[in-house]
Amino acid sequence: MGHCCYALSEMTDSHQRDRAGKRERLVASAGELLHRQGVSATTLAQVAEAADVPPGNVYYYFKTKDALVRAVVDARIDEVRTMLGSFDAQPDPGTRLKALTRQWVEMRDLVARHGCPLGTLCSELSGRDDGLDREAAKMMSLILDWAEDQFRQMGTPDPRDLAVNLFAGVQGGALLANTFRDPDLMTSHVRHLEHWIDSLS
Repeated sequence: MGHCCYALSEMTDSHQRDRAGKRERLVASAGELLHRQGVSATTLAQVAEAADVPPGNVYYYFKTKDALVRAVVDARIDEVRTMLGSFDAQPDPGTRLKALTRQWVEMRDLVARHGCPLGTLCSELSGRDDGLDREAAKMMSLILDWAEDQFRQMGTPDPRDLAVNLFAGVQGGALLANTFRDPDLMTSHVRHLEHWIDSLS
């Protein structure tokens, strides 16, 4: 009896891990495809192929493409929270703000090819009125709120305006890098933002 229960438990755990693994692969693959080719051009069949999941299995996890897109947005929100939390180890708010901007330097080649992963997704979903637009906006709101708090800790006036200016600068650099397919534009733009941050402290 004990061995049977143990075996059943192992099978159940294995099945749950497999289910979680497939779902995670689908969300990760969908995120990459949505970034490279956009929401409207991405199909569930393409996502299934990229994730190495049988096409029929996709509907077990996501009944519609919108449900999968929502899962991608949720995953991006979690990634943003994790990213912002990783800056807590930095010694001061100015250094934390510069660490934020350098994230776009680290992915400058990807940005030059396909644009900012956050900005392009928010832009594409902004025309929706089914709630996905507001969910996607949370990615930007998290960054703006966090940056505002850093500027407030620096003692600068109008911290919200500064946060907006900072992130608008990042997104502007991403747009230029993508438009001209030039990752160096992202790097130089972030360097200017870092000098600006230093001038405020």
